[in-house]
Amino acid sequence: MIAGTAAVTVAVVAGPGPGLTGYVSEAGVADSGYAWTYRIGVFALAAALMLVAAALPAVLRAAAALLTFGSLATLLSGAVTCSAGCPLPPFERATVADLVHGGASVAATAAVVFAMIAIALAPAADRPLRRVATVAAAVALPLAGAVGLAMLAVGRSSLVGTLERLLLAVAVLWGLVTAVTLAVGPVATRRARSK
Repeated sequence: MIAGTAAVTVAVVAGPGPGLTGYVSEAGVADSGYAWTYRIGVFALAAALMLVAAALPAVLRAAAALLTFGSLATLLSGAVTCSAGCPLPPFERATVADLVHGGASVAATAAVVFAMIAIALAPAADRPLRRVATVAAAVALPLAGAVGLAMLAVGRSSLVGTLERLLLAVAVLWGLVTAVTLAVGPVATRRARSK
């Protein structure tokens, strides 16, 4: 997850994109010098989501299914690039590829947020996993709503760009903390039982 995030961040920061007024996906536009850096980062993030889904306990099937779907949508988002400016309706005229890319990106992000909620509401989940998911969902859900409303009401703007980046940062941070929690949780539990 760290490698994927780093690659996407490099592509967004170093690429020729319009800064905060544009979408993160603009770093992957075909004529960008950083398009492959961006796409490799997105593919790495898709793999990371799949690994987190596989690492979840069996009692969290719904969250694992959501993360698997999110991984596949992320993969599609990286495979189908948008055109220059990543135009989206209702303010801009979009191509089929723009709609596929945009839809896959939205679906991937929504799946991750719903996975957070599924874990937060799962009584069978370990308390550390629920706590991390609850905090992340409490931050991500209003951000996701704000991104959706801003895209419909304002369109492409620094407001949407900032909100999108914040939402993606929350999703990545949640994924990292969840992965670490899953990795050290059973060890910590075994150590506690052996004392």
